Amino acid sequence: MAREEDLPRIHEIYNQAVSEGFCTAHLLPLSLEESRRWFRAHDPDSFPVFVAQSGKRLEGWVSLSPYRQDRQALAHVAEVSYYVDKDARGKGRGSSLLAHALRVAPQYGFFVLIAILLSKNPASIALLNKHGFSCWGTMPGIARIQDQQADHLYYGLKLA
Repeated sequence: MAREEDLPRIHEIYNQAVSEGFCTAHLLPLSLEESRRWFRAHDPDSFPVFVAQSGKRLEGWVSLSPYRQDRQALAHVAEVSYYVDKDARGKGRGSSLLAHALRVAPQYGFFVLIAILLSKNPASIALLNKHGFSCWGTMPGIARIQDQQADHLYYGLKLA
């Protein structure tokens, strides 16, 4: 489970994704205060954030976030997000983080997970496919990054 002292690394890893492009829809790095607000909105009893570490170094994180909050018919649905430090990619960190989220989601009352991503993120698409997600929806060409368009994809998985 992520702790407040993990926030600087969580923030740094997220902003790596922002600067790479097509890993998130943010175009500008978040401030530490914006990341702090996001983190504090993730009550560990209902919307947890988990981290992966190698020794004492935090290498990635995964979160379960509200999907259409306050819509009671969707209370069993969570949005899953995951990010891995650029120097730790290709070592199975993203896969282990996502697998962990899939294992624990039912303990938090979630039986459907949604991942929202951009079509120009083939690594994330491959990871989701590997774990049984499929594309449930496409919003064609609505994201614009670096003078390029990308589809906004909705991947989903119903948990057993």
